[in-house]
Amino acid sequence: MTSGLHHVTAITRKIQANVDFYVGFLGLRLVKRTAGFEDARQLHLFYGDSGASPGSLVTFLAWEDGSLGRVGHGAPSEISFSIAPDAIGFWLTRALQYNVKLSGPTQEFGEPVLRLTDPDGIIVKLVGVEEAAPWIWWAGGGIAEADAIRRLRGVTILSEKRAATADFLARHMGLTPGPKEGTIQRLTSEAQDIVDVRDAGGFWTAAPGTGTIDHIAFRAPDRARVEAVYSALEAESSGEMNMHDRHYFYSLYVREPAGTLIELATDGPGFTADEPLETLGSRLFIPAHFKEDHEVLRVMLPQFGLPGEERIIYRDLPFVHRIHMPETWDGSTLVVMHGTGGNETTMLPFGRSAAPNAMLIGIRGRSTDEGHPRYFRRFSQTTFDQREIVSEAEAFAAFVQELGPAYGVDPDRTAFAGWSNGGNMIGAVMQLHPKLIRKAVLLRSMNCLEEKPSVVLSGSKVLSLSATDDFYGSLAEELEERLRTAGAEVTAMKLDANHGIGREDETIARNWLSYAGM
Repeated sequence: MTSGLHHVTAITRKIQANVDFYVGFLGLRLVKRTAGFEDARQLHLFYGDSGASPGSLVTFLAWEDGSLGRVGHGAPSEISFSIAPDAIGFWLTRALQYNVKLSGPTQEFGEPVLRLTDPDGIIVKLVGVEEAAPWIWWAGGGIAEADAIRRLRGVTILSEKRAATADFLARHMGLTPGPKEGTIQRLTSEAQDIVDVRDAGGFWTAAPGTGTIDHIAFRAPDRARVEAVYSALEAESSGEMNMHDRHYFYSLYVREPAGTLIELATDGPGFTADEPLETLGSRLFIPAHFKEDHEVLRVMLPQFGLPGEERIIYRDLPFVHRIHMPETWDGSTLVVMHGTGGNETTMLPFGRSAAPNAMLIGIRGRSTDEGHPRYFRRFSQTTFDQREIVSEAEAFAAFVQELGPAYGVDPDRTAFAGWSNGGNMIGAVMQLHPKLIRKAVLLRSMNCLEEKPSVVLSGSKVLSLSATDDFYGSLAEELEERLRTAGAEVTAMKLDANHGIGREDETIARNWLSYAGM
């Protein structure tokens, strides 16, 4: 078999910055965009050479605004790509021009190495290599063929059991032990790429999260080879393993003795299985095994633009938020707010159904209740932290006031929709900051303010949808009456439903938003 690397997978916190670095700066080709095969609400991007060749691929799972991970033993610490030795000067100059953090050049195992740092803090090494395995230059990357990245050169693994890790990779992944340099044992493959196993005794352990490398995938010619390796590992009682059909390749997952996640993936059928070579990476695919509405999933995945394409430039505002733009924007905006346990993506499908041509802005609550995001804490089902309501409402008002300058939001064509705790927050903000929200959809909401501010809401329009089979159904009336008494035009409906929201809510909200001037 042809041994060597198939791909390396890492985790990014900001997908647009990731695309700008790997496509815009490094000049790689975006060869596939999919929802995650384990989690369809997670975007997965693949970069590689022009032909999406095994051995050229680096992939990223998008954990937008997710928790930072930690580099340590039991995980990879660096990715490296091969370039021509004479191209080191080009990349040094380019990194300085693009303000990319770098160190070097230096020499490692007799090769010139330039270390770069990607936007998530992942170390990317460019290694001058005289000869490289076959690769296909991506002319669309903006880098001359002589200077372009060719393919993966290798990875560095931090291990507390260097000898055991090296032995595992040699026996099961087709690598050959090579030279040693300091604390590093190098292994090489027939495809001329390498794995450096660094002795990390005394280091802290790795922790998963953004800015870390999740796993390394090695090449297998076919499924039969993957299954043969599985049988050999099973005979050695190598721990938990699983095999999956990833549509573009069939693969096995296993952890080597020191804990690094290793994948063995087939070369075929490859990324042209569902789109032609000429247009690779231009469509977003949802794996077929997910039975949920694929259009719903598309709305929940982060959007981005390739170099030269229109993109959303996110601003640093008081609340974590996600924007979803429609194919044709009519100038309206719908701000959507989740219930307990949701996040900034939870209400985006509802928003897209209720306002098909609006800019959607999903907001993540900043409070935490029993580990779940909320907009403010609750002490019981019907009592809430009054001080936090006031302070978070003030922060929310500042956030909303920044939407116009940040994203071109027109206040006169903006509505707010909130479910449960999100709707409660909208109701509180309307009472505490009466000029801020003029159009609101409240879903399964109740009044949460103990005091009754004296406010004037004339000109405001509110749709309140409560439910018969819902503990909070009867509690919506107090909020509706407060808003109505303050002068708001309140349309209240009680649906034959439970606390969850569904198609009927979407239809009613869509019709009401049209009436309200959206």
